[in-house]
Amino acid sequence: MKKLLFLFGCLLCLVITGCSNQSDGKQNDGKEEASNETVTYESETGPVEIPAEPQRIVALSNGPNIFALDGNLVGVDEWTKASPLFEEEMANIEIVSENDPEGILALEPDLIIAGSHMENLDELEKIAPTVIYTWGKLDYLEQQIEIGKLLNKEEEAQEWVDDFTKRAKAVGDKIKEKHGEDVSVSVFETDSKNFAVFGDNWARGTEILYQTMELEMPEKVQEDALADGYYNLSQETLPEYAGDFIVLSSMGGENEFTKSETWQSIPAVENNQVIEIDTQEASYSDPATLEYLLDIFEEGFLQ
Repeated sequence: MKKLLFLFGCLLCLVITGCSNQSDGKQNDGKEEASNETVTYESETGPVEIPAEPQRIVALSNGPNIFALDGNLVGVDEWTKASPLFEEEMANIEIVSENDPEGILALEPDLIIAGSHMENLDELEKIAPTVIYTWGKLDYLEQQIEIGKLLNKEEEAQEWVDDFTKRAKAVGDKIKEKHGEDVSVSVFETDSKNFAVFGDNWARGTEILYQTMELEMPEKVQEDALADGYYNLSQETLPEYAGDFIVLSSMGGENEFTKSETWQSIPAVENNQVIEIDTQEASYSDPATLEYLLDIFEEGFLQ
C-alpha cells in the first residue's frame, strides 16, 4: 500500500511540474520568452553589457541602420519616422526623444542607441543598456558593420557592404566613362530661403558620390565644406560652388530662387545636369536610403 501511495505521489508531482513549465514558457500573449543571455559589446565609450538578442530597441540615432538588419525597434527619432522610405514599416513604432526619458522608460526598452551629442545620456543609461555613437567617427559602411556587431549580425552586414560597394563603384566607373574622369558634382540643399553645400560625409548621397564613386568635388566646396561637413551659402555665391552636375536636396514645394537668373545661368542647370532628391528621403546613410539614392544617381548621371 505504501508503495502504491509513493508511486501516486511521484506521478502527481510530474503532472504539476509539467503544467508549471507550460505556464512559465508563455509570455506576451503566447510569444516565446526572450533569452536572458547577455554579451559585452565594445562601444566607443567602453564595454557595455547588452542583451544577446535585444527585443525592444529604442534608437535615438542609427534607427535606419538597425531597421535594415531587422532589429526589434519600439522607438525611433522623429527624422527616422518622417522618412517616406520607412513610413509603412515603422507605422507602429513610437517617436522618442532624449529630452523625454519618461517616454522612453514607458516603452520598456532592453537596449538604447544614442548619439554622443545628445542630452540626458546619464538618464538613458539608468533605463537600459545604452550604446553611444559619434556621427562621422566611422565611415558610412563601417557604421553599418558596427551595427551588425551590435545585433550579432556582422556577417550579414558585411555581405551587404561588399555587394553595395561593388555596385556603386561600377556605376561610378560608368559615370566617369561617359562624362570624363574629372567630372565634378556638388550637393546643395535648400529650404527655399537658405542654401548649404555638403562635403563627403553628410548623407544626401555624399558618401556614395565622393567616397565610393570617387567623383570630383569642386575646389570651393573642398575649401569650405570638407572640414565641417557642410557650409551655408548666400544665393549669389552658389555658382562658385557648382560642379558639372548638381544634386539638389529640398523639401519640395515652390522655390522661387531656382527660377532666378543666377540659378539659371549655372552651367549644370543650363545643361540639364541637376538631379533632385527629397531631403526627408536622403538624410541618412543606411542601406535602404543608399540603395534608393544609388538608383536615382545611376539614372540621373547616365540617362
